[in-house]
Amino acid sequence: MQEMILCKLGEVVLKGLNRRSFEMKLMSNIRRRVTRFGKFKIYSKQSTIYVEPTEPTCDVSAAVAACKQIFGIISVARALPCEKDKDAILETAKLYLGDAMRAARSFKVESKRADKTFPLGSIQLSQYVGGHLAEAFPDTKVDVHNPELTVFVEIREDAAYVHGPAEPAAGGLPIGMGGNAVSLLSGGIDSPVSSYMMAKRGVKLEMIHFASPPYTSEQAREKVLQLARELTPWCGRLSVFIIPFTEIQEEIRRNCPEDHFTLIMRRFMMRLADMLAKELKCKALVTGECLGQVASQTMDALRVSGDVTDLPVLRPLIGMDKEEIVRIARHIGTFDTSILPYEDCCTVFTPRHPKTKPNVEDVREMEAVLDIEGLCQRAMAERELVKIKF
Repeated sequence: MQEMILCKLGEVVLKGLNRRSFEMKLMSNIRRRVTRFGKFKIYSKQSTIYVEPTEPTCDVSAAVAACKQIFGIISVARALPCEKDKDAILETAKLYLGDAMRAARSFKVESKRADKTFPLGSIQLSQYVGGHLAEAFPDTKVDVHNPELTVFVEIREDAAYVHGPAEPAAGGLPIGMGGNAVSLLSGGIDSPVSSYMMAKRGVKLEMIHFASPPYTSEQAREKVLQLARELTPWCGRLSVFIIPFTEIQEEIRRNCPEDHFTLIMRRFMMRLADMLAKELKCKALVTGECLGQVASQTMDALRVSGDVTDLPVLRPLIGMDKEEIVRIARHIGTFDTSILPYEDCCTVFTPRHPKTKPNVEDVREMEAVLDIEGLCQRAMAERELVKIKF
């Protein structure tokens, strides 16, 4: 038999009557991710999704790496199936995990008997396989408390499966089960992390980015698209809507008080994101805002920026500190790109003394001198769409 992949489910197993729909979505996501590595048969049984190569040319290693980044999977194991017979299981363990046994100083066998018709109990099977492995690999001692290597044996409906320790995967919920949202993507550290965190909750994302040429450069634009590329292994295929923002910022600069520049700019960003979300039938907006991190992210300022949309604004970073956010950015692979020194529109016309305790009514009055609808309509009409694939 050929080596295959066992994908263990996380939260999905708690979904009760809706569980099958989550499993079907997860299998669809897996199928889309691994298809470029060969032809795989993908099916679900007993809280596990099986990814079985159907051709010897399938790249199992690449498929394993892809599965580890698919939300809804909590762990991934490369396993070798065999006949449901104790001697066949023993020979498979010797063959498949022989190198690992020779490299380890200690081991144990852990068995799981999902098929209750199998004649040996889990403990009996572990004792049988473990005893014979100890004889076959005398330099590797048995240690049931703190082994260097654990040999796993699973007796399932179709076959027995032998594998080493599973590798942790992304967890969360399958993308597409949490609805659709528009995520505001800047070139900083926070917004890619917030996008990742909402994708982990099963949300399918559409990205919106605001560009202000000539104040922002082509390198800044490419930096944002690179961040989107780095998010695709986690979030799946992404559409990035690039909205021209120069005219809006220049109008704010000419007509509004300097200490409110950033706040009014943020309100326009939220208006445009709201317009895009409703056009695409998305149900929420996602931002990388973190309470108190900068002047525009105080509680009063967040109320002002959120005042222009009636959609839920999801802020997954709201209670995190910067070290936590940076740690996630490094984990998902966006940190090094985020710190490249290319400006984004948020740094254009930054006030020297930004308002930290604004009043909604005052801000509405300040921006009333602007042609809000005309500015937004022109920006949306001149937008650019860039589609990012894996």
